[in-house]
Amino acid sequence: MYSLAPFHIDLNALGEGENSFTYKINGDYFEAIKAPEIQRGELEVSLTVYRVDDVFELHFHIYGVICIPCDICLDDMDQPIDTTSKLVAKLDEDLSGDDDLVIIKDDEGILDISWYIYESIVLSIPIRHVHAPGKCNPVMIERLKGLSATRSSDGNSEKEIDPRWDALKKLKTKD
Repeated sequence: MYSLAPFHIDLNALGEGENSFTYKINGDYFEAIKAPEIQRGELEVSLTVYRVDDVFELHFHIYGVICIPCDICLDDMDQPIDTTSKLVAKLDEDLSGDDDLVIIKDDEGILDISWYIYESIVLSIPIRHVHAPGKCNPVMIERLKGLSATRSSDGNSEKEIDPRWDALKKLKTKD
């Protein structure tokens, strides 16, 4: 069983100045946090924490490859990830803060970064993720072509256009 304990940082134990951490992330990590979108991957997280009194500035650099489904053929594909992000945390008794600052109670002092890392990875995935041209599953591509509706605007349509549309086109071209 994969332990998320290394992702729990004891802020009280960190010294002033710069503190560095490195994490290796694989499919066990994604399974342990019950990741809904990513099931596999090989990533490395470099974390630098700068401490000044009770304020902590965390700088993340996440890079590697994750495995996600292609939007076109639904086969798994490798998606490279290379992202940086920043998080600011503060030890304080008053838990009121804003969205840019994470407040940790003084007596606890533990910051769990496991979900923050996952969110950073997900946010770096392009909206449209597809295989390189020609790499999609050919069986699925043929199936999609067979199910696609024929468009009248592509010029290759053999179907006759409904005469009602012709009448509307005449209205469109009038000045």
